[in-house]
Amino acid sequence: MQNRTAYSGGVGPAQEELDSRLTVELATVVSAARRRATRDGDRQVDTAHLLHGLLEADPAVRAAFDGSPQVARLLGYLVQRSIGYGLQWHGTIEDSGAVPTVTEGGVPGWSPAAAAAMDGALDRAHAGYATRAGCLDLLAALVDDPESRAVEVLRRASVDTARLAARLDGERPGGD
Repeated sequence: MQNRTAYSGGVGPAQEELDSRLTVELATVVSAARRRATRDGDRQVDTAHLLHGLLEADPAVRAAFDGSPQVARLLGYLVQRSIGYGLQWHGTIEDSGAVPTVTEGGVPGWSPAAAAAMDGALDRAHAGYATRAGCLDLLAALVDDPESRAVEVLRRASVDTARLAARLDGERPGGD
């Protein structure tokens, strides 16, 4: 079986392999999440970075929520990450407990929860017979981990995550 968690960043075969398995939109989200983590001084891309990128980049992701006020509230929390809300995360590794903490052989530059979400997005895409994972696949995978930072932000912004998950399960994004 191939190592599907080879998305450590940079360029080279691992990055090209990952990019070939993501839609252009999701590859853009992943790049934005990496840049945001670096800019914020975080050691790893976490699920909140991925959620932030999804909300900024994809109209279909924004449409999955209960209107513009909810999206605005979410973005407000995510923007405050480096100046207020979310400071408790600075310098820590996101480990939601959904997957065992990997001390060796993990995905460099990715929190365990973010790596699991990327794997979940790929699995969801393949289950829907798509060859590439899309933004809604990643959103569904993020919502699937109730202990992740992304879900913490969603709950803080009064998003009913069970309702969102059900809505996403009814939608299968088109892949190529």
